[in-house]
Amino acid sequence: MRQVPFLTVAEVCYISRVRIKRLGGPERLAYLPVEEEPIVFGVHSEVAEHYGVSPEQFPPHATTLDYVVAAAGG
Repeated sequence: MRQVPFLTVAEVCYISRVRIKRLGGPERLAYLPVEEEPIVFGVHSEVAEHYGVSPEQFPPHATTLDYVVAAAGG
C-alpha cells in the first residue's frame, strides 16, 4: 500500500474576518471583507416551510446554504 506524505502549512496566507449579527428568527446579517453593506441571510420557499416560517413573519432572503452552493459552483 502506497503512503501519502503529510502536507504541512508553513504559514497562514489568509484569515477571513467575518462577523455575524443575529436579528431574530432566521434572519442574520453577515459582515464580509470588502463588502460595504452586510449580507442578509434568512429563509425562503421550502426551507421556510420546513422551519414553519411564513413570509409575514420574516421576509424571504437567501439561506446560508444558497451561498455555500453558489460558492462551490463558482
